[in-house]
Amino acid sequence: MLVALYNRTFDPQDVPVLLHILKLLEDHKLQLVFYKEFYDRLQPHYTPASPVRFFTGKLDLPLNTDMLFSLGGDGTMLDAICFVGSSGIPLIGINLGRLGFLAAIPEEEVEGAIISLVRGSYTLEKRTLIHLDSNIPLFNGSPYALNEFTLHRQDTSSMIKVHTYLNGEFLNTYWADGLIVATPTGSTGYSLSCGGPVVFPQTSSFVITPVAPHNLNTRPIVVPDDNVISFEIEGRSEQFLCTLDARTETIKSNVQLAVKKENFTVSLVRPDEHNFLNTIRQKLYWGIDRRN
Repeated sequence: MLVALYNRTFDPQDVPVLLHILKLLEDHKLQLVFYKEFYDRLQPHYTPASPVRFFTGKLDLPLNTDMLFSLGGDGTMLDAICFVGSSGIPLIGINLGRLGFLAAIPEEEVEGAIISLVRGSYTLEKRTLIHLDSNIPLFNGSPYALNEFTLHRQDTSSMIKVHTYLNGEFLNTYWADGLIVATPTGSTGYSLSCGGPVVFPQTSSFVITPVAPHNLNTRPIVVPDDNVISFEIEGRSEQFLCTLDARTETIKSNVQLAVKKENFTVSLVRPDEHNFLNTIRQKLYWGIDRRN
């Protein structure tokens, strides 16, 4: 089995955990291919057991990679999506960060998770992506996201108006700091913090959530993901922010934007003992009330 390893923000405090993970992978005779920047930072602490292979992006990630390990938090996991793209390579997230909705395997469960992978005792969850179409090139050839697409005012400018359409039919004009279009996976992220609902990953939908809307009767709405959602932006500023997950582009109001469901999915690896219900109970502290 060929396993790719990706880490975004190298923290020296994580070195003991990272070395433990690498030893477990090597003990199970797994072949490793490292993200080059990650290996360079780790190299003073690590002596590989076999010749090392590298990748620097999606173009040189070996096509025969069986799985990509994301070592970090949810942001690292979102970065890793851009490496696998439409290749079908499954992703597993080892949580070295704080929350860990996507990178759901905590440090203390790493050994059991690797054993499950070697035995084949896991499931692959297909997750919908959101795709951005625009009349200018954006996001360096990777115009898709796992969590959400957003439009935002820039810096401290005044609120913006986002005229929003479903399949060309007018939906609403949002007077707000911004607008989020989240996938079911992203419903537990930024959209949730802005008052959006939790949506099960298997749901064929998008959640449209305004950010700090001026109209208090404006609420998040769930729409089928076979809609094309397009936008026209107005504001006092000439520039606005457009994001796909953690990646940001600055755009002008004359840029034409529309989002839809991406034509491929991403597979997330879940050991059999992990599932969505367990994750939201643990991460959202459901049932913390002792009366339960």
